[in-house]
Amino acid sequence: MTNNIDTVLFDWGGTLATWHDIDLYAVWRSVAELIDEARADELAAKLVAAEDAAWLRSRDEHVSTTLEDVCLAADVVMTPAALAEYERQWHPHTELDPDAIGMLKELRHRGYRIGVLSNTIWSRQRHEEIFARDAVLELIDGAVYTSEVPWTKPHPETFLAAMRAAGAGDPKSCVFVGDRLFDDVWGAQNVGMKAVHIPHSNIPSHQVGHTEGAPDATIQRLSELPGVLDSWR
Repeated sequence: MTNNIDTVLFDWGGTLATWHDIDLYAVWRSVAELIDEARADELAAKLVAAEDAAWLRSRDEHVSTTLEDVCLAADVVMTPAALAEYERQWHPHTELDPDAIGMLKELRHRGYRIGVLSNTIWSRQRHEEIFARDAVLELIDGAVYTSEVPWTKPHPETFLAAMRAAGAGDPKSCVFVGDRLFDDVWGAQNVGMKAVHIPHSNIPSHQVGHTEGAPDATIQRLSELPGVLDSWR
């Protein structure tokens, strides 16, 4: 393949999955009712504050957090019923982009390696359950979820880890596709990858980083990506 591009890495939320605006307090309030109904308002507020703090650390220090870390910071013990409610609340917001399956199959047909790199507090198991549900798990050669590594995007090590997970050895052979100009575009370009921006997400202002990257290409739909790759031949 021309330019030695043989690997395409994707962000998940807002890229492979469609962007949804989330009422985080409502999600945690529903969960908190099952933990301690009498203190549900208090616990929900503490959980929101803990999760917001985690994403601020991700933005400013590029360090990762897990769902368990959020609960620990909020001094909340997650029960099985509460975890099931948390996943139920998030379920509608994990919807796969309508173009994703066709685009991934086309990339696989063309011989590209496919990887995923997601800033997330969720476990690998949770993400793989979602990918299996959406019939794309078998199309992904490797994935890195920041809940299982020390860093978050845009830290260079996250991109290099995702590159290796997908089977690639040279950042210049990789293209990263994402919805965030800081985490995805700026971060990928800093390690030598090309970056494609899909600009449909309503990024919360407190998650916008200190620098916006200038993408190598911008697409409005995932189905446009194979054509962009063709144009770089």
